[in-house]
Amino acid sequence: MRDGTVLKAVVFDFDGIIVDTEALHFEALNRVLEPMGLGFSWDVYVRDFIGNDDRGVFEAVLRQAGHPITEEEVRRLVSRKAATFHHMVSSEPPRPFPDTLALIRRLRGRLPLALCTGALRSDLEPIFGQLDLHDAFDAVVTADDVSASKPDPACYRLAVRRLSEARNIELEPPDCLAIEDTPTGIAAAKAARLRVLAVTNTHEAKELGAADAILNTLDGLDIEDLHRVAGRAAG
Repeated sequence: MRDGTVLKAVVFDFDGIIVDTEALHFEALNRVLEPMGLGFSWDVYVRDFIGNDDRGVFEAVLRQAGHPITEEEVRRLVSRKAATFHHMVSSEPPRPFPDTLALIRRLRGRLPLALCTGALRSDLEPIFGQLDLHDAFDAVVTADDVSASKPDPACYRLAVRRLSEARNIELEPPDCLAIEDTPTGIAAAKAARLRVLAVTNTHEAKELGAADAILNTLDGLDIEDLHRVAGRAAG
């Protein structure tokens, strides 16, 4: 933080922070890839792909298999996976993380809030409706908004810019605290110069060491706690 203590905004990741959807993304990806003989295990997903957007996953899988990579083919696969995922979450809503939802409710109106995710906007819509989150964030950045996904920092830079415009305030990345659950997300936020609070919803603490602070849960946290985390991160 520019004065070492002030926290001016919070930017939430989505998958693995607000909703427990990683297993659903894994299944949807495999439903598309397995008929092509390109499916992969959960361990491979966690090691290589979690935190990346669908474009990046499909491009990596095709590259590793020696398949030609064309923009048209990647778009086709992304579209099929999006339709599969939408059907899955519409028929059986994913489990939310109650601690995160409670924190969002406590912060709403007290700090500018943004969402920064590698998911497609179409992935968010049914879940936003189920959890009544349509008005929760001042700015939302999805995979549709940037050409490169996490760990590229463009998404977080855009989130800070959109927050500044939405609230008509001057924000710099170090004014903001990102809440993430993956090394990929942490890398993106840190490269964009945000402070980072990691939560062990998806990875063990030892894998999240690049974050400024690590917690097992957001349960009971309030704005004062986040100010303390941000202050320690700036120290």
